[in-house]
Amino acid sequence: MATYQHLLIGLDLSPESQQVVDRVKQLFPSPELKISICHILEPLAFTYGGDIPVDLSDVQVQLEEQATERLATLAEQLDVPAENRHIVLGQPANEMRRMAKEQDVDLIIVGSHGRHGLALIFGSTSNSVLHGAPCDVLAVRITEDD
Repeated sequence: MATYQHLLIGLDLSPESQQVVDRVKQLFPSPELKISICHILEPLAFTYGGDIPVDLSDVQVQLEEQATERLATLAEQLDVPAENRHIVLGQPANEMRRMAKEQDVDLIIVGSHGRHGLALIFGSTSNSVLHGAPCDVLAVRITEDD
């Protein structure tokens, strides 16, 4: 079996993202491995249905700046260079699948909160990434005790 050459780590930037980073460090210690890291921001117009008659572009810019800072902090732990750090606007699962295809990624890594029932159906980004992914997908179980 061939080893992975290029990982794409999708993070929601919650405090639990550290668990995903820690697991990647544990499982993939090779410095030769290419790692890309991303956070997908849903545009505010999508989030709020586009019905708000307010210009949210300043808020969107602030969210992007905060995400960039938080992603940089996590990326530094994995020695991910700036050119492999991505803040993207869009729907998380779709964008991660697109990035994986365009960048010849052979493993997508995401966190999974272990939802059940309706929460799984309506809220699982990791499940959505899996369906239609052009490569393997690893879901890191997020635990509440860490």
